[in-house]
Amino acid sequence: MKFEDLNLDSTILKAVADQNYTEPTAIQAQAIPLILKNNDVLGCAQTGTGKTAAFALPIIHHLVNEKQNNSKTKVRALVVTPTRELAIQIAENFTAYSKYNGIKNTVIFGGVKQMKQVKRLETGVDVLVATPGRLLDLMGQGYISLKDVGYFVLDEADRMLDMGFIHDIKKILERLPKSRQSLFFSATMPDNILKLSNTILHNPKKIAVHQVSTTAETIQQSIYYTNKHDKNDLLLYILKNKEIDQLLLFSRTKRGADKIVKRLSKQNIKAAAIHGDKSQPQRQKALESFKNNTIRVLVATDIAARGIDIDKLTYVLNYDIPNEPETYVHRIGRCGRAGEQGVSISISEPEENVYAKDIEKLINQKIEEVKNHPFPQTDKPMNAKEKKEFEKEKNRKKQEFFANRKKKRNAAGGNNNRNNRR
Repeated sequence: MKFEDLNLDSTILKAVADQNYTEPTAIQAQAIPLILKNNDVLGCAQTGTGKTAAFALPIIHHLVNEKQNNSKTKVRALVVTPTRELAIQIAENFTAYSKYNGIKNTVIFGGVKQMKQVKRLETGVDVLVATPGRLLDLMGQGYISLKDVGYFVLDEADRMLDMGFIHDIKKILERLPKSRQSLFFSATMPDNILKLSNTILHNPKKIAVHQVSTTAETIQQSIYYTNKHDKNDLLLYILKNKEIDQLLLFSRTKRGADKIVKRLSKQNIKAAAIHGDKSQPQRQKALESFKNNTIRVLVATDIAARGIDIDKLTYVLNYDIPNEPETYVHRIGRCGRAGEQGVSISISEPEENVYAKDIEKLINQKIEEVKNHPFPQTDKPMNAKEKKEFEKEKNRKKQEFFANRKKKRNAAGGNNNRNNRR
């Protein structure tokens, strides 16, 4: 199938050609015809499958072919997504796909001053891409009306719930017109996501690409087992491979991300961190530097796991193994996108081994172990039962320590009282 076979507006096909798209991905081939026929859609697709174009192209087609009753452009399509980075990426895609038809979009998100965003809204936009908090904030101030929205997209719904946005979503839904086309996309479909979709969609057409929580076949996955104190040296050892020209590295914590950047910088490896404590301009600067090959390593926490879209990114590294196996799927989905080849590297210390096993169960495959390296794991790994016993013993010793300290304090207090009486 070619894009020409999807009956999209000629201006969209021209823009798609500029992006060097020739054949639609599986999610695009399934979703676009359904959306063009005005169906609500419930889509399950992992990251990197071309999801944004799957909803953006048909929405633009609808908007191009609708007649505006008012000279001032009103918000006719709303896309809500959980993170700032992802919102920016989606807006950039809408801009690229609308290159030849004049459909205007803008993006709003928190963490920056609102004035520039408000000014763009006041000029009129057809498509609004937003994070929930800033959307509700500007609606409350009267800058945004949703009464003309005919197309609503909730993207990365499972991530939205993980980040605690359920109440914000419900508030947004209350302000949307009842008569609208709704599109709901999620990488996973647990019961709480299906329950939410039932409140948003009307007789939806269901589509799925790949099994839930699977990794792309184009990603080569490997894992190094090492010790905690050897992790940094192992990372430097891995980075000796000159083929790794760009690396997206995931750290569990913001503090950990900053530490990794400092260590790499000491070794003259250009790196930058992107996480929740960074301002939006700092995060955008780091992302742009990475895209422009100014820095070699971009260190990110999971806030960026679904919000970074870098063309032809090959290498992703899990410096810390995530304790939720679904997070692993989202992380490595940053590479091997849209049929490109990707390489995922993970580093596991003894206490993380159990997480690695959970990941293998979820993706239903064995991650290839790299055994021939200078920092092999020497600490005895603990299984779940051993870890539970270890934590139990640690808590017992902790309680014993505080109990003994309390006895010493009481004893010292008694001696002081006797001395005072003398």
